[in-house]
Amino acid sequence: MTKRTLLIDTILQMAGWAEATRKLLAGDASNRRYDRLRKTDGDTAILMDAPPERGEDVRPFLHVATHLADCGLSAPAIYHADSDQGLLLIEDLGDDLFARLMAADPAQELPLYRAAADVLVKLHSAPLPELPLCDAEWLTDMTAPAFDFYAPEGGRQAKDAFGQAFHPLATALDDAPTVVILRDYHAENLLWLPQREGAARVGLLDFQDALLGHPAYDLVSILQDARRDVPRAVEAQIIDYYLGQTEQEDAPFRRAYALLGAQRNLRILGIFARLCLRDGKPHYVDLIPRVWQHLQHNLRHPALAAVADSLAGVLPPPTPEFLEHLKSQCARIPTPS
Repeated sequence: MTKRTLLIDTILQMAGWAEATRKLLAGDASNRRYDRLRKTDGDTAILMDAPPERGEDVRPFLHVATHLADCGLSAPAIYHADSDQGLLLIEDLGDDLFARLMAADPAQELPLYRAAADVLVKLHSAPLPELPLCDAEWLTDMTAPAFDFYAPEGGRQAKDAFGQAFHPLATALDDAPTVVILRDYHAENLLWLPQREGAARVGLLDFQDALLGHPAYDLVSILQDARRDVPRAVEAQIIDYYLGQTEQEDAPFRRAYALLGAQRNLRILGIFARLCLRDGKPHYVDLIPRVWQHLQHNLRHPALAAVADSLAGVLPPPTPEFLEHLKSQCARIPTPS
């Protein structure tokens, strides 16, 4: 029995869950893992195991969860927390992930995406907590993995050329009102809770990396999903719906949406390549063609012409041959110490 296993057992004993059965629920691209605990009376909870020695920190999760609850949204309730050890016992919001419900019944797609937009409308109207800022510097810097892992042959010159084209456009967004952006806001991180009311019917997961940024960011995140196809018609309807519920100006919002979509999908290309090349997780490579299509779609916006030019000839198209080459290099790049 490892030291961490003993620590978890002690915490579960303190929290009154020592006799519960445990079943691995999920891991993700980070070093966190989640176990479902079940008591004999049927009560359940989720154990989040986020080891600090592996770079995890649960304090941002606790901070954002408190803010979301204060907004009347459905973040998991916190039953027990040991921030120093990276262990949380939190509410179990169930298994009805948006992605699963949509796959089982495509007719639910539009209503569920509209419900997700309702969450953003409510969140964007709330007072702001203290969070780091997603500004032009952050947006530009966060594209680095694309040039370091997906297209490393372009080197520093390609990264600089992109930055020179992208940064002035991103700087223009810094003057827009900021909102909380959850960043990983997509169909595999949202749960349907029909017994609740209004925007609280959407259960929220994986929001510990939240920042303050532009209102279009999370709409891009959910409508240009790396993991599932969202029909362009649905994307257009939800953008129209969100704009109809807010005071955003149409043309500037759509311009920001395209710019943030290009940034986000460019970054994801690099992250997915890094997860394969450095971290030994080749299955993320299979998602790259969808991300590529999102990137190309955004780059066609007229306001992004200079950005598109800066990337021309730099990013290898995700042909079967290129993707197989990435997989063949899986875990060849050492993890930094």
